[in-house]
Amino acid sequence: QVQLVESGGGLVQPGGSLRLSCAAYGSIFNIYTMGWYRQAPGKQRELVAGITSGGITNYADSVKGRFTISRDNTKNTVYLQMNSLKPEDTAVYYCNADVWEVVPNTRDDYWGQGTQVTVSS
Repeated sequence: QVQLVESGGGLVQPGGSLRLSCAAYGSIFNIYTMGWYRQAPGKQRELVAGITSGGITNYADSVKGRFTISRDNTKNTVYLQMNSLKPEDTAVYYCNADVWEVVPNTRDDYWGQGTQVTVSS
C-alpha cells in the first residue's frame, strides 16, 4: 500500500506564488510518472503538469511559463512551484503517482488527498 501526502496549499493574492509538495510513503520499489492535477468547482479534473522518473516534463498550456514541476527521487517527492498566480488557478490540486510496489509486487496508480489553492485579492 502507498500513501501520497500533499502540503503547501493556501490563499494567495493574484501575482503571488505557492509551492506544493507531495511525498509518497509505503512499499515503494520505484515511482515512474508523478504529476499534479486540479479540479475547480463544476469543472472536470485536468492535468496541470507531469514528470517522468527521468525528468521529462509536460505542462498544461494554461500554466506554461508560470509553473515548474520537479522531483526528488531520494525523497519520493514531487513539487509544483506556482508563480504569477491568477484567479483562474483556484482549484483543489491533487498529486498523482505511478508506483511499482514491493508488496504485492505490482504497478498501481495513487492519488493524494487534495490541497486547496485559492487566488484572490
